[in-house]
Amino acid sequence: MERAKSFHRRKIVLTFLGTAGAILFLGGRLAHLMIADSEYYAKLAQDLHEREREIKAARGRILDRNGVVLADNRTVCTVSVIHSQITDPERVIEVLSKELEMDEASVRKRVEKVSSIERIRKNVDKEIGDKIRNYGLAGVKVDEDYRRYYPYGSMASKVLGFTGGDNQGIIGLEVEYEEVLEGIPGRILTLTDARGVELADTGESRLEPVAGSDLVITMDYNIQQYAEQAAYQVLEQKQADSVSILVMNPQNGEIYAMTNVPEFDLNDPYELLPKLEWQAGAEEENPADAGTTQQDALNQMWRNGCLNDTYEPGSTFKIITAAAGLDAGVVTLQDSFSCPGYKIVEDRRIRCHKTAGHGGETFLQATQNSCNPVFIEVGLRLGVDRYFSYFEQFGLKQKTGIDLPGEAATIMHKKENVGQVELATISFGQSFQITPVQLATTVSSIINGGIRVTPHFGMQVRERDGTLVQVFQYEKDNRILSEETSATMRYLLEQVVDGGSGKNAYMEGYRIGGKTATSETLPRSANKYISSFIGFSPADDPQVLVLCVINNPQGVYYGGTIAAPVVRNIFGNILPYLGVERAITETETEANF
Repeated sequence: MERAKSFHRRKIVLTFLGTAGAILFLGGRLAHLMIADSEYYAKLAQDLHEREREIKAARGRILDRNGVVLADNRTVCTVSVIHSQITDPERVIEVLSKELEMDEASVRKRVEKVSSIERIRKNVDKEIGDKIRNYGLAGVKVDEDYRRYYPYGSMASKVLGFTGGDNQGIIGLEVEYEEVLEGIPGRILTLTDARGVELADTGESRLEPVAGSDLVITMDYNIQQYAEQAAYQVLEQKQADSVSILVMNPQNGEIYAMTNVPEFDLNDPYELLPKLEWQAGAEEENPADAGTTQQDALNQMWRNGCLNDTYEPGSTFKIITAAAGLDAGVVTLQDSFSCPGYKIVEDRRIRCHKTAGHGGETFLQATQNSCNPVFIEVGLRLGVDRYFSYFEQFGLKQKTGIDLPGEAATIMHKKENVGQVELATISFGQSFQITPVQLATTVSSIINGGIRVTPHFGMQVRERDGTLVQVFQYEKDNRILSEETSATMRYLLEQVVDGGSGKNAYMEGYRIGGKTATSETLPRSANKYISSFIGFSPADDPQVLVLCVINNPQGVYYGGTIAAPVVRNIFGNILPYLGVERAITETETEANF
């Protein structure tokens, strides 16, 4: 009996101790949760009852060198619904379908979807957004947003680029300088009850967005307009596939203008140009191609021909051969040659563009005449090793480093595969390919005193109020040519315009140097040509260089006939604009008396 009582007492004690221990444990745990982990669990509770909506930041503007706004923002709205807060779904569906001009079934699907927040439409005009807000519909949210806007439509479309639905850059400067232009998004925080309904008395907590910085570029709006007008004019006159024009300062690599016409509308970048739309439609007659050709056509429309595409430069590349030959001392301006209309290299008969030949001529005259046999001879005198050494020295094996995405590299033979015939064709600009920007950069470096420059658009970063944040620096590369050879090249190329094959670029009162080119595209049997001219002025102290490339012109296709006048017309506009004074000749002085 006593034994049973003792057992019962022990059981009571153990039960008490266990209960006390449990109470102490739970008390300690509760104290820990309330004191040590209070902030953590308070945040969890807050997150459970918070709803967050993003406020997009205004993207930084893109301005030309004189402050002209080339890319800006327009205020738009994002219309969303919160399912748990909607009290009259039929009214919401009716209003949103009407004001947003959307299919009722599509709106109903979003309104009736059970989710924390459902977006109905982005990029809604502010006037419509304000109208929807004024209905005061429970569960309908109208948040202000930004959409990229380009005041000049298609101007410099392939340089400026555009943004996507998330306001991030897609192509061009918009993507290249994303870190500069993008801002920091803000947030709108609201508190809800357990059912997800916003608490009326708590209001909203806002974290304001930070706008992106402005990008100031080297482009000059007026020069860009001159270049585009000239490009469209020759595009129409010659029914060409495309025309590319690049205008830059050969002394420092600043690009004043770059156009690749036809350009596309930056405010509607997914609208295909008529010719591409037709091509895409024709290709999509085959169902297997559907869904891919439309994007291919868009990619083609967005390509920047000045740097994304390569071409055979033809006779403009004789500038490089001449510079290398003069620098190496294998030729002088007074050296004599004879052109019978062709030159035989190994088993090949390579003809001159003048089939009857130029006869006896100096190297100066051969450059004026753009004589292939003479430049073949200069290339052969240099030899493969030395020619490739200059090719590398001039920077032609590397990309230019231009601050735009997708720059293509030079396509050149491997040195070990180059024989005498290949060297001969390279010497007058055939059998390899480079980009227009590479040619313009290399020629700039040859005529500016011999210093390799980096072509670029980025100039400064500024805040919206004009406060200077950053000035971009572009180091000049090592010397690629002696000052003496550079001066000789300026003189030589001035003679090409003053009475040579580039005479159609001549302007009385201005000293202009340059070189023409006419190259045939592959396959040769297609009989398609590229006409081009590269010119600079003033010839004795170059301040501006212009390259014009015309793809597949119809009818007369010689570079000296159709491309040189384009550059002359551009010079006629921009030289006075840039303050380059016209020199009065003795003949003009006498005519004034």
